Amino acid sequence: LLRSSQPLTGPNRRRCREDEQLLGTILDEGERGFVIDTRSAQAAKQARMSGGGTEPKSSYPQWRRLHRALERGRPLQESFARLVEACSEPAPSVERWLGRLDGSRWLSHVKAALSTACLAAQCLDREGCKVLVHGAEGTDTTLLVTALAQLILDPACRTLEGFQELLEREWIQAGHPFQLRCARSASSHARGKQEAPVFLLFLDCVWQLSRQFPLSLEFGEQLLLTLFDNAYASAYGTFLCNNEKERSLCKVKESTHSLWAWLNQPEEKHKYLNPLYSHNPLVIWPSVEPQSIQLWQGFFLRWIRPSQHLDEAWVEIRRLVQGN
Repeated sequence: LLRSSQPLTGPNRRRCREDEQLLGTILDEGERGFVIDTRSAQAAKQARMSGGGTEPKSSYPQWRRLHRALERGRPLQESFARLVEACSEPAPSVERWLGRLDGSRWLSHVKAALSTACLAAQCLDREGCKVLVHGAEGTDTTLLVTALAQLILDPACRTLEGFQELLEREWIQAGHPFQLRCARSASSHARGKQEAPVFLLFLDCVWQLSRQFPLSLEFGEQLLLTLFDNAYASAYGTFLCNNEKERSLCKVKESTHSLWAWLNQPEEKHKYLNPLYSHNPLVIWPSVEPQSIQLWQGFFLRWIRPSQHLDEAWVEIRRLVQGN
């Protein structure tokens, strides 16, 4: 499983011999690979006019390109804001609530992300093929797909430690621009050009996996909520800046504490563990049928829905599990 930004072919269809050689050496003779582009074919074509584009088929004969358009940027931010507004409306009728939920299109984004991750996982697991994922910059929907595909395929990524390593590798070190994407909350009336809740979309997809496979993830919902909160406002340096270069220049590691070190303290760690966890060595294939994708109430309704009884239930489950 590989990831990159878009190739810079441009309107003159420039070639990069080093890229061609690199992707050529990955495949054995007669073997094929898949390039999953997280833009529509039309968007990729338009990007060529500004210097980007896609891999020319003639230069990559063993690679087949698949387009799976995932929204990013302003459309995703507006979808998030519409859903937050719908969740904040006092006492809406059932019809109005369902209409506003559908109109936000947030669950459609969740479904699209999971579907694309499943496609990448199927190419790897069932076809036995190499997969390259890219979008435009390779730091947003690209990371969303590669991280989810690894969760689906690799049981090590579904442990608390493995999930932290996945986030560190696929989001932080890979350069997801947290400072730009998470500049303000969805409730803010100001809308920054670079804002987009891509990381929240990933966390929502992980929650969908945890709901469909309640025994297969070692961590629970509380960890996902904590990660979201710290991506937007944190006392730790883990999600600061936009890339490793900025973090190095700002001396983030020297000047701040790590969120992971705090989460892994014994007195904190137990809060984030799933008491029902049982190691599952198999691939977990999520359903993306409409009835299977649900609103993440623990996040979107967290300030509205009382959680006392749920919290008490989890405490009792932990007590029973530890007693056994």
